[in-house]
Amino acid sequence: MTRILGVDPGSRITGYGVIELDGRRQNYIASGCVRTREESLPERLKEIFDGLVEVTRLYSPDEIAIEQVFMHRNADSALKLGQARGAAICACNLHSLSVSEYSPREIKQAVVGRGGASKEQVQHMIRSILSLNDSPQADAADALAVALCHAQISQGLAAMPGVSGKRGGRLR
Repeated sequence: MTRILGVDPGSRITGYGVIELDGRRQNYIASGCVRTREESLPERLKEIFDGLVEVTRLYSPDEIAIEQVFMHRNADSALKLGQARGAAICACNLHSLSVSEYSPREIKQAVVGRGGASKEQVQHMIRSILSLNDSPQADAADALAVALCHAQISQGLAAMPGVSGKRGGRLR
């Protein structure tokens, strides 16, 4: 069995989702959010780092996947998001785990079937795919979508003839 931690980085709320692969079956383990309380960016980054260190300690993932930064209309927001993502990656690398990266479009395509899907559509599909009673909070659902995207892509590539090993966090 392979345990995957998906991370949806944010400077105020960072979502996480943990799934476990049992063959081709995907089982829900946990999800939630690291919510920052501090006002200064350095303090928020430390909270993100500490929160994800604790998540990796609690759930012992084998693989980690994270959403790539997308360009906001506001450059300042994009920079803060990039810094939050960096704190998340550093927390995951603390346990010497490779981190795979996926664009928002890839994630939505893998989970919903449309790269331009809405947050509500992603939440609905997460609930359906993982047989959850309720839809997770939006950031946690996005993190579960990252984990499911990684599972789908890595399982699909691993099944292809002539594909072996990992390169740059992705199977090749």
